[in-house]
Amino acid sequence: MNLTVKLNDILFLDIETVPQEENWSSLSKETQELFSKKTQYQRKEEFTAEDFYERAGIWAEFGKIICISVGYFVDVEHNKQLRLTSFYGDDEHQLLINFKVLLDKHFAKKNNVLCAHNGKEFDFPYIARRMIVNKIELPKKLNLFGKKPWEVPHLDTLEMWKFGDYKHYTSLKLLTSILGIPSPKDDIDGSEVASVYYKEKNLQRIVAYCEKDTIAVAQILLRFNNENLIEEKDILSIN
Repeated sequence: MNLTVKLNDILFLDIETVPQEENWSSLSKETQELFSKKTQYQRKEEFTAEDFYERAGIWAEFGKIICISVGYFVDVEHNKQLRLTSFYGDDEHQLLINFKVLLDKHFAKKNNVLCAHNGKEFDFPYIARRMIVNKIELPKKLNLFGKKPWEVPHLDTLEMWKFGDYKHYTSLKLLTSILGIPSPKDDIDGSEVASVYYKEKNLQRIVAYCEKDTIAVAQILLRFNNENLIEEKDILSIN
């Protein structure tokens, strides 16, 4: 692939989400009923809505964001360096505000784009929906109302890998494996995030996991562009 976007203009990102409440019993009766109707098709008759609630984090209507990790390339002494930062915590409103400030101040130019794996189906709309729920004005890079498909400032490494085959899904772990990229999944996986957050109360572990996914997305785009992978020594966390 020959990218028409400069690497320095791309903001790579990944998000981690959990159910809004730890326990089903903490939900109002109305929310329980709405969740039951929302998930009826996915659950079918195999699970009750209560049993299925542990997966509620995948829906913006019933989940919340606890971490957004971002990465961007800079040129340091003629070498590429990937800089990482994360917005995280129990206060979703504040972390979304902090993320919005980053976009508005540093990635609001016309040539700036956002990039994530399955971002167009998950990360980008999830962030936008949670901003609306939290009464936060959408930054330009997430406000897609009235835009034509070619005007959307988003890259999606899953979509790029599909090559037009819309029924094809490839996980981040599989893609990094076949492309010879060190796997980011060496600690927890997505199904464990809620447990680590609510039961272990280990947010730093989740942040580390989220940042590894962000690095993986950046590495994938380098491989797509037939460029050398960035070395660990050139990855800098600035949290």
